[in-house]
Order: sequence, then structure tokens, then C-alpha cells
Amino acid sequence: MLLRGGLLGAGMLLAGCQTLDMGDSKFVPSDNPVTVDTVTRGDRLASLARRQHPKILQTYGGEYSDPKLERMLAKVVGRLTLNPDSPSQAYRITILDSPNINAFALPGGYLYVTRGLLALANDSAEVAAVLAHEMAHVTANHGIERQRKEAEADLTTRVVDEVLVGDSTARAAAVRGKLRLAQFSRNQELEADAVGIKATGRAGYDPYAAARFLRSMDAYQSFRNVSGASDASLDFLASHPNAPRRIELAQGHARQFGMPGTGARDREAFLDGIDGILFGDKPDQGYVRGTDFMHPTLGVAFSVPEGFVIDNSSGEVVAAGPGNLAFRFDGTTVASSLSLTDYLNSGWLDGLDKSSIRTTTINGREAVNARAYADDWQFDVTVVRVGEQVYRLLTGAPRESTQLDSIARQITGTFRVMDQAEIAALKPLRIRVVTVRPGDSVATFANQMVGVGRKLELFRVLNALGPGTTLSAGDRVKIVTDR
Repeated sequence: MLLRGGLLGAGMLLAGCQTLDMGDSKFVPSDNPVTVDTVTRGDRLASLARRQHPKILQTYGGEYSDPKLERMLAKVVGRLTLNPDSPSQAYRITILDSPNINAFALPGGYLYVTRGLLALANDSAEVAAVLAHEMAHVTANHGIERQRKEAEADLTTRVVDEVLVGDSTARAAAVRGKLRLAQFSRNQELEADAVGIKATGRAGYDPYAAARFLRSMDAYQSFRNVSGASDASLDFLASHPNAPRRIELAQGHARQFGMPGTGARDREAFLDGIDGILFGDKPDQGYVRGTDFMHPTLGVAFSVPEGFVIDNSSGEVVAAGPGNLAFRFDGTTVASSLSLTDYLNSGWLDGLDKSSIRTTTINGREAVNARAYADDWQFDVTVVRVGEQVYRLLTGAPRESTQLDSIARQITGTFRVMDQAEIAALKPLRIRVVTVRPGDSVATFANQMVGVGRKLELFRVLNALGPGTTLSAGDRVKIVTDR
């Protein structure tokens, strides 16, 4: 499968917030500090959660390490844990190195938030609202009823996976082993909303932040549904029901603390914390730039036709197109002594029509092409050799489709080995916080963004700007850039 780097960073361990005078020479650390491990020792559910932790890291790309971001989150969680209803509850919060928009909790005080969610939020109060919601699941013991089931594969993965056989550990983790996390009932979600908003307001944060961020996630989901960025099965809204009624209820809970404007947003400190955070794909996963996929570590690239949407998920790249067309790209190591024809016949491909096997070259690289069939689907299968790596390009279409040949040739014909200059020019995308100057507009900053499509829409989504909303000099806004 695609090569992956090691896990990054370390999660933060937070307990109830205590005020310490570090300048006091008499300060002595506790011999028995309140931590997740000490609080949950012997707890069966907490033990289960600890065993799930490595799987979560695998699914969500490991931990994301950024000291200033961790300090900002520590402050948020510290304020939220000043909870008289649960004085001994401790939380371990981990930032996941994933572009998806998600946060969830496991029994025993394990909290997770993705860098994608932090990039979407616009102030500390919004993050506090999300974390308080998840902490409410923990304190209410909703984890007892939490369902563990495999995430349903989307159409693209189902189609191309039907033709593959074998029991690859990487495939199992990437496709069938995705966790459906924080799968609570609607009533539990609404209960967590109420408890979380109460905790947010009691901690001094803006209680309306929950409703505000729900709107942002709605806008994000609408944008993602068109652009196809990231794997929707790993997003917050895939497992958290959302509707205008839920936002209305959240506003009702917030009104118990006062009118809008009540509580702190802590926007400036939050923006300082997320300035420079990675946005989108990691370098070791390759980059999606519109209809292009480029992997600087592997040194290969390809393109899909207009109308296709690329999803760079763990261990593979898939794309969906009009007319139920689907595409999958991955790679594996194959000994140079084994011919591509023999590799194609080695049993990893089900439904192979051996009479269709043809040797060819793609941009100077040795390749073999064939047809395969599974139920109501037909597949174009192309394998290309680059050194000891063999890359597999599978294009799928319904049996009755007449587009398979032309689409497959369009995609496989673009597969190429990148040159060093092209690799060196590729840089990861990051969120940068900039200040609005006199004369600047939404279009000004949208035009500064690089590496993303539908710039104007994305700029508005990232900054929670509704249609017609204008900017004022001195405002601070987020843009996506490779600088």
C-alpha cells in the first residue's frame, strides 16, 4: 500500500485545573497526581478505551504535535474541567493529524480532536463547545451504549474493492477497519448538547458558540459534498445528527445564560494558536490539488478527469466520477524478478479475464493492462512498475457503461514519475492568519489562497462568513497557503 510515515507528536494529559505559583520555591509536585491512569485504574471501560487508542491513531493519521496549539487546548480543557459535578474526572486530549472535521470521546476520559476541526473553528469558545459536548458523553457514561461497528464503505470503495481478494492488513485497516466512533443515539446527542452548553457557559465561554459552530460544520459539509475533500466517514457530522432543530435547541440552552454577546470567545488567542496549522493532506500522504494527485515521497503523480472528486484516504487514493464511475490507486512492493504479467496472475485480483492481458508502456514505464469483472461491474486494471514498486490503477464502471475504456485511458495516461524540481516545489498547505487592511475584501483574501478549489466559498466557510458579509480593517481572517 502507499508508504506512510511514523506517528507524530504526543497527546496532552489534563486533569482538573489547579492554580500554581511556579515562582514559589515551596511548590512540590504531588506524589499521586490526578491523571487519566490514576482515576480510571481498574475501570473496565477505560481499559477498553486504552486498547482502542492505537487503532484511533492509525485511523486518523497519528498525533499532531504543535506546542502552542497544545497550550491553547490545555487552557480550554482546563477551564472546562473546573466542574463541581465531576471534580475527579480527568481527561487525556489528543490532537489527531487528520484534515477531517471531528472530535469524540472514549470512556475513561479520552478526548480526541482533529486538526481539521481546529482549522475550521474561529475561537476558543467554539472548541470549548465541541469538547464540552464530548466530555458530556463521558460524564453521562454514554460510552456504555456506544456501538462499535465498521464504517460503511462509500460507493467508490465498494465498487473497486469488490474485485480485490486477499487479507491485506493495510487494506483491512484502511477500508473495512475504519471506526464508527462516538456513535450515540439522537437523545444522547441532545443530552450531551444540553450538558455541554451548560458547561461551556459556566466556564465563562460564549454559550452561543455551540450553535455557531454547528452552522460552520453545516457549511463545511455542504462544501465537502461538492468538493469531495477528505473522507466523509471520518467526519463529525457522519456520526453526530445535525438539523436546524438541533441548532435551535442549542440557542435555547444558550439563552439561559443571557443574550448573544454573553461570555468570552477568546478569539485572538485561538487564532494565534492555529496560525500555521497544517491544512489538508500531509506530505507523506501526497497532495490533492484539484484533479491532480502528487506524492512527493513516492515521486509519482496522476490526474483524473474534470468532474471526478479525489479522496486521499489512508493507504489508498480513490476518486468518484459521474455515471457511477470509480477509481482506485495504491502501490505495493514486487520483486523485479517477477514479471508484471505474472504478478497480475498471482491471485490478488478476482474476476480477471486472462485473455485480456496486454503489455504496454505508460510514459516510458513498463506496464500491463487487463479487464476484470465482478457481479454488475467491469474494471480496467493497469499495473505500472517503478523500481521495486508496482502501482495499481483500477477504474470501475457499471457493466452497461460504455465509458470505461476512455476514462481509464485518460487516467492511466497521466501517471508519471515526478522530476526533482517538481517534487521540491511541492509544499504542504497551512492555515495562515492575516489582518484585514483598508480596501481589502473577501475576494482579496480568496485570491491569495493556493492549492484549493472554489476559493471564495472555502474562504467564507473557514471564516464563518455568510453571503454578503463584508470585512472591516483590523479584522483577522484565515487563508490557506503554502507559505
